[in-house]
Amino acid sequence: MNYEKGLDFKHKEVINIKNGKRLGFVQDVTADLKTGTITSIIVPGNTKFFNFFSTGNEIVIPWENITCIGDDIILVDF
Repeated sequence: MNYEKGLDFKHKEVINIKNGKRLGFVQDVTADLKTGTITSIIVPGNTKFFNFFSTGNEIVIPWENITCIGDDIILVDF
């Protein structure tokens, strides 16, 4: 998987491949400051959506759950 700049993730829609659900658009990314690698992407959460990785009103998706990054869409196995 090619690494992209964190800003390149903004405005990409995130879709869960398990159920086809649209999770939203990337709001932010987190990175390991020691290595400079992206560790997760953050999508604004839905109050009806509750997940272990959900923190308040946002969904944190670990990098290892990203299966494909396209021009407009990020597919996740989440």
